Amino acid sequence: MKLIKVGAATLNQTPRDWENNFSNIVAAIEDAKSQRVSVLCLPEMCITGYGLEDDLFCADVPDRALQRLLKITAYTEGIIVCVGLPIRFDNALYNAVATIANRRIIGFTCKQHLASDGIHYEARWFKPWPQGIVQKFYVPVWGEVPIGDTHFLVDGVKIGYEICEDAWVAARPGTRLASKGVDIYLNPSASHFSFKKLNTRMNFVVDGSRAFGATYIYANLLGNEAGRAIYDGCTLIASGGSLVAQGRRFSYRNYVLTTAIVDVHTTKTSQVRTASFQPNIEGYNDGCVLDSYTFPDVSEKSMETPVEPWEHGINVKNEECIRALGLALMDYMRKSHTKGFVVSLSGGADSALVTYAVSKGIEMGVMQLGACEFLNKYAHHLASSARCSDFYRYDEEAQLKCLNRNLLITAYQPTENSGAVTREAASQVAAALNAPLLVFNVDPVFKEYLKIGEQIKGGKLTFEEDDLAIQNLQARVRSPSIWMLANMQGKLLLTTSNMSEAAVGYCTQDGDTAGCLAPISGLPKIYIREFLRWVETDGPDGIGPTPAMHYVNIQAPTAELRPAKSKQTDETDLMPYWLLHMIEVLVMKNRYTPVEVYQSISREVDYDNNQLIKDITKFFLLFSINQWKRERVAPCFHMDDHNLDPKTWARMPILNSGYYEELQELQKFIKCIE
Repeated sequence: MKLIKVGAATLNQTPRDWENNFSNIVAAIEDAKSQRVSVLCLPEMCITGYGLEDDLFCADVPDRALQRLLKITAYTEGIIVCVGLPIRFDNALYNAVATIANRRIIGFTCKQHLASDGIHYEARWFKPWPQGIVQKFYVPVWGEVPIGDTHFLVDGVKIGYEICEDAWVAARPGTRLASKGVDIYLNPSASHFSFKKLNTRMNFVVDGSRAFGATYIYANLLGNEAGRAIYDGCTLIASGGSLVAQGRRFSYRNYVLTTAIVDVHTTKTSQVRTASFQPNIEGYNDGCVLDSYTFPDVSEKSMETPVEPWEHGINVKNEECIRALGLALMDYMRKSHTKGFVVSLSGGADSALVTYAVSKGIEMGVMQLGACEFLNKYAHHLASSARCSDFYRYDEEAQLKCLNRNLLITAYQPTENSGAVTREAASQVAAALNAPLLVFNVDPVFKEYLKIGEQIKGGKLTFEEDDLAIQNLQARVRSPSIWMLANMQGKLLLTTSNMSEAAVGYCTQDGDTAGCLAPISGLPKIYIREFLRWVETDGPDGIGPTPAMHYVNIQAPTAELRPAKSKQTDETDLMPYWLLHMIEVLVMKNRYTPVEVYQSISREVDYDNNQLIKDITKFFLLFSINQWKRERVAPCFHMDDHNLDPKTWARMPILNSGYYEELQELQKFIKCIE
């Protein structure tokens, strides 16, 4: 046997936060050394942060990254560490990983397949490294080291790389590396969160370790790094086709280290060696050789098991949802240096979910860190506040309530068309979540604006003639007061618009879309309602149900902007939410035409044919004219495998034909089949 202790560390980094990123890297390395780890995998681009976007065009970014890399080497005595950073080479920028062994940089490996679909646009900044090419790169202090499609031979053990996207493609580099006899694969990643993506990662990690006859180590980023993408902090270690270690996801800590002891001799017996490698630099045929490092003896082999019980439950999607939202909100607050959140709590589903996400984000952070550490990390401004003067003497329950009261404020803002049901729902939800609820009666402001409207019209405004103007006015008069509250408190105003509303523009610009951050704009309404029913009866593991959500769940979703006698509901204004979501997925994920949408839905569901045609037509018309609204939505979190955020996914033209020809084709198609 040749037993080696290996590790993967997830890091919560921030773009261009040089000192913080450096400190997290060093802390993870020191922890690994204290646990006698010999090989440590850190995430992709962890020195600079992954989400720099066009900051990568700044010439000083790769220069500063290289300077930090040189400082990191001082902390690597007795350990091999891979560290991600951008490297400028021959007037091109590469997404690279440095391999440091025993305080020495022994080479760089460059990413060969760039993530350039969905929310990633790596090809805008980076150049892919060509397969099979190794060149020389000059590093200050160390001189020339290999760069490119490299692997390394250390104490008889070969170490190779697949950098994030490299493992997601059909022609993954690991297949070629297996022919060179690589024993340990490192995968430093910046792989954004989406629902149930963990299963896909596990498959390529475990299958890679089996197919390549090797140990495979995967390390992802953690938290809300740059504003929109969320990273779950996944760390995985597999050996010979078995998962041997999995780290906690959605951690509130700066880093999480996962370790395992593996036997590289056992995996060697299943390797396929074809000896087809042609060297590019003399002496690199068997990998870049390091003679000055010997793996320390390890006494026993370990087989660790995954640590989170909810990972394998029936409600994994819901568990992931609240953990992703909660961590992302807390990170956004911390990294934007603000003092909490304000939510306009209408008593409906969307604002209830946003409020719940903030409250449970605080609670889960306290559960992991303890109230005092959470206070110091996420809400240090409260430590000297008179409102929290007795915080350290409170018991845990009182500390949690104190944090909720100070980091989350809600407001109910009724007009004459607001009902007792929504007011009661807002009151019950706020009380259950320990969030202060203020009541701002905006009806007098609404009436004053109605008078101005009547001056403009030269007559009385009525819902029969001025429906849209009156509805939008009510939404907009709520904006100034809630903004004032957020400004006075130094808090972030959260919008409560969802993905279904964004698709068809069922929202008021500068009204319910007003805010700094739109945390649920990546979630469809049909799922939001399903999630809140789960919250009412079950809730997250370790937290439990919130029965007060019943007051929200019994309602039919409504904008509550028309008189009560009109019995306004969202689905009456639009179409059934389940149908809206089906159409949206077919259009934005599958890229279907109106005819293809009709064919797909008519085969799958029993729905009135004439109404289906009307609803499909309505969707395409509303979708095409409301891109300008989606362009102005506050930054939103990416939660699923697609979204409607034009900054990260739905890059659509603002001016367009309104699908005129495509909808004409739908009408012709219907006539042909009748």
